[in-house]
Amino acid sequence: MSVELAAAPRGPYSLALSARLSSDATRTFRDGLFTAVLAVDGRTELARAWQSPDGTVTIRAESAAGAGRLRWMLALDDDHSDFLRSVRDDAMLGPASRALRGLRPVRVGTVAHALLRAFCGQLIEAKRARRLEQTIIRRMCAAGGERLHVSPTTRDLGALAPSQLRALGLHAGRGASLVRLCRTIELERLHGVPTDVVASRLERERGLGPWSVGVVCLEGLGRYDYGLVGDLGLVKLLRALRGRPVEGWETAELLEPYREWAGLASMYLLAAYSRGLLPVGDARAA
Repeated sequence: MSVELAAAPRGPYSLALSARLSSDATRTFRDGLFTAVLAVDGRTELARAWQSPDGTVTIRAESAAGAGRLRWMLALDDDHSDFLRSVRDDAMLGPASRALRGLRPVRVGTVAHALLRAFCGQLIEAKRARRLEQTIIRRMCAAGGERLHVSPTTRDLGALAPSQLRALGLHAGRGASLVRLCRTIELERLHGVPTDVVASRLERERGLGPWSVGVVCLEGLGRYDYGLVGDLGLVKLLRALRGRPVEGWETAELLEPYREWAGLASMYLLAAYSRGLLPVGDARAA
């Protein structure tokens, strides 16, 4: 590795909090070391990052482009201090935001990867969804160092037959929708499109709803303004709060107060709920 970059994150940032559950087929986080395989300028590149006690995040990569790509994936420059201030006195997220203040989403390498994650994660248990995603990526994407693989591109997914995805375990209808969408638009171009236009375009596709759009926006485009409406974890949280069964669409009411921070609020609510940091009392076990 020939490039080393020492970055001071903008605003509160904890690599340990942010990357704790980020390991997948393209990256790992072990003993404080984040390792990822990236596709950079037509080649496969290994990059690593770690955080020093003073908060500095050091990135070591094979090129400046690779270091910059990993810097974006770790969201080092996306200061969320305004969000923390906005929920400081919030009855739901106030205490949790102080305990988790360094938490930011770790992004995936391509928008296509985020879309694949969204299709794999629909209506199934999270661990099973991750296994399915890893199986598909390991089968179809180039391998790099550390037994990791690069993220799929729009072209990679569009070149597949839906039957190939079905053979790997993805529901036939979801596989067909994924391939059709990747053959229709270049997903990386969505970086230059406003979030409401992205949501409108994706939701026209069969099999894509608000939760899937939220995954693409949060993990693929790096945006905080579109919530994970319908997330099963948020459904459980809302059920605990209301003491009755709830539907996925009702979680929009949970996220509505956070407006332009709805995506980041989704992540904080899920992380806080899993740690028992939300004021739901004994209902949390419901």
